[in-house]
Amino acid sequence: MRQEIEIEFKNMLTEEEFDALLKALPFPKHSIIQKNHYFETKNFSLKNNGAALRIREKNGVFVLTLKEPHPQGLLETHEKLTAEEAQHWLGGKPVLKPHITKRLETLDVPIKDFQYYGCLTTERWETTYKEALLVLDRSEYNGITDYELELEVKDRNTGILLFDELLREYNIEKKPSPNKIVRYFKSLPAGGK
Repeated sequence: MRQEIEIEFKNMLTEEEFDALLKALPFPKHSIIQKNHYFETKNFSLKNNGAALRIREKNGVFVLTLKEPHPQGLLETHEKLTAEEAQHWLGGKPVLKPHITKRLETLDVPIKDFQYYGCLTTERWETTYKEALLVLDRSEYNGITDYELELEVKDRNTGILLFDELLREYNIEKKPSPNKIVRYFKSLPAGGK
């Protein structure tokens, strides 16, 4: 089990802005492919608590992550799954993991109530930018392709300055960037409800 507080700044991009940043900054030639598998209850108990649950599949590794609101950003609780455990989750038979189960109990969300809603696939490029992690994502889900810029930092104040500087330097308009899980659920019929 690992926990972290994620402090990140995000901006949706046009395809042209995405391509320009990919060429202008020192991103690697090759991307990383990751799949986010999303879970929720029928009555959206996690969403109602401002939380989200996913399995991220990357390079043959599966990690179950619960995201919860935190005053500094998001509190993320991660637990590794075996490929077999991940298949149980995807098949509607969640496997109890102690730390995430305990966090779900504090939210009063029973693990047995979870359903698998689907997958969002992201092609990701990462680089270091002035002591921060800079990420470009091209995501595909339910016939939609979108583009996103993320800046992950250790300090919120430094992050605000760096992010604003980056957007100004590359003449990128600020555009709201809902979390991937929000975008995914919004793409479902009737907004996932």
